[in-house]
Amino acid sequence: MSSRATVDDIHATARAMPHVTVARPDTLPVYQVGSKSFVFFRTPRPDAFDPETRERYDDVIVFWVGSEGDKLALVQDETSPFFTTPHFDGHPSVLLRGSRVGEVDREEIVELVQDAWLAQASRRRAETWLREHALDR
Repeated sequence: MSSRATVDDIHATARAMPHVTVARPDTLPVYQVGSKSFVFFRTPRPDAFDPETRERYDDVIVFWVGSEGDKLALVQDETSPFFTTPHFDGHPSVLLRGSRVGEVDREEIVELVQDAWLAQASRRRAETWLREHALDR
C-alpha cells in the first residue's frame, strides 16, 4: 500500500541525494547539485495564482525534469496537481503547490526528486548514482 507524499518527503529526499548543497535553508530552500538547482521552493510570483481570487500562490515548489516530454506527461492530465505557467514555457520543470503534495504518492514524489537531481547532476555523478542504486532511468 502506498502512502501520500508530504513536503517533508521532498526535503528528506533532496537532502539525501549526493553532493547536495542547500541555499536559503531557513526560508525557501533551493536544493542544488554542482551549483545547479534541481528542486526549489519559490517566492510568490504573478504567474502562479488562484484563478478565482487572483491571489498569488505562496507554496509553489519547482522540480527539474529530464525533458519536455517528461514535463508534458506530468502537466497534461487536468486531474494532476502538477502544473506550469507561461514563465516556465520551454523550461524543463514542473510546479506543484505544497498544499497539494498529499495528492501524490510518496514513491512518485521520491522518484520525481531523484529524477530532478539526475537532470541537473553531472553525467559522472548521475551514472555513479544510477549504478549504485541499480536503476536504469
